Amino acid sequence: MDIGEKLKQLRTQRNLTQEEMADRCELSKGFISQVERNLASPSIATLTDMLECLGSNLHEFFTASEPEKVVFTQTDMFEKTDGETLNGSITWLIPSAQKNKMEPILVVMEEGGQTSEDEPHEGEEFGYVLKGTVYIIIGQKRFKARMGDSFSLRPTLPHYIKNAGKTQARVLWVSTPPSF
Repeated sequence: MDIGEKLKQLRTQRNLTQEEMADRCELSKGFISQVERNLASPSIATLTDMLECLGSNLHEFFTASEPEKVVFTQTDMFEKTDGETLNGSITWLIPSAQKNKMEPILVVMEEGGQTSEDEPHEGEEFGYVLKGTVYIIIGQKRFKARMGDSFSLRPTLPHYIKNAGKTQARVLWVSTPPSF
């Protein structure tokens, strides 16, 4: 960890000059400059004072947080193929989405394919038909959705989707909370 650089980032985020920070911490501007360039090391007490002036503390400062990943490529995704019931594949579009509030998947079904029946659970589900035609089966009811259609449901009954056509069907399916 580059302590000096991280202190400088905190200072500039708060729109403070080195002189303003030095005044607040009762230190010299030269010392602040040296710390930020890693030419001097503050004592724990001085670092604590500096962080307090910057609205932080030792715990927050030294807790490494991974930057949140925003874009996911094909190499990040996980695909499962199934030739029996699905007759296609399911691709988890966001790795480790189980820790998030929603979980998007891409369902690809060839003719006759269907997803496994999902038991009732809390939350909501959303789907968008990218290609083909599908049936959304909820309990004993069947709903038809074509390319460009979307569907939304509260999964209070057993449910699944089934390819309704003779060509491949592709569905972007999002569940909250994650359940796939």
